[in-house]
Amino acid sequence: MPRTMVDESGIDQLDAQWISGIYKDTVQGPVRLTVTGPEGDGQADLVYHGGPHQAVLLYAASHYPAWREELGRPDLVFGDFGENLTVEGLTEADVCIGDRYELGETLLEVSQPRQPCWKLSRRNGVAGLAQEVVRKGLGGWYVRVLREGNVEAGQELIRLARPYPDWTILRANDIIYGREADPVTRAALAACPAISPRWKEALSGNPD
Repeated sequence: MPRTMVDESGIDQLDAQWISGIYKDTVQGPVRLTVTGPEGDGQADLVYHGGPHQAVLLYAASHYPAWREELGRPDLVFGDFGENLTVEGLTEADVCIGDRYELGETLLEVSQPRQPCWKLSRRNGVAGLAQEVVRKGLGGWYVRVLREGNVEAGQELIRLARPYPDWTILRANDIIYGREADPVTRAALAACPAISPRWKEALSGNPD
């Protein structure tokens, strides 16, 4: 659930107290995933986070060793990037918009990349971390929960379908941030039936 935090990092002295749902705790045993996210979890900012198209955030376990070294933070543990599920064997280069996965009792569909906000920097006490994550395109990805059910740590994430192989999460990040600036490509991604409404709207405007 969202927590009220007192910032002692000095990253933003103008906002000493802040509310965020980015703090995630490791859970033992089954957790039920619903269309709006894991039971017992929550979002503080429902304007930009949460909802059925951003129900569950996944992040690659393989990113953590590099971040620990780059940031000089050997203490970083799974969940520190705000993800609900830390996954082995997948990265933004391997996952596509519209991919469907079975995990435990659930059926999940990839809806959009995650665009990290300033709270990621505040969460980890590292100024500019969110911007660096954006630059690298390594923010993770959101899924919809098409079939609710229980999941547990250690279960295999099984891909059932890949209807849109052109639209990897990494490429979608390059497009939204203007690194791949072809307007035809941008429009084609916006037309992908599985892309979230928020991303469809953003892609229809100008690159950030």
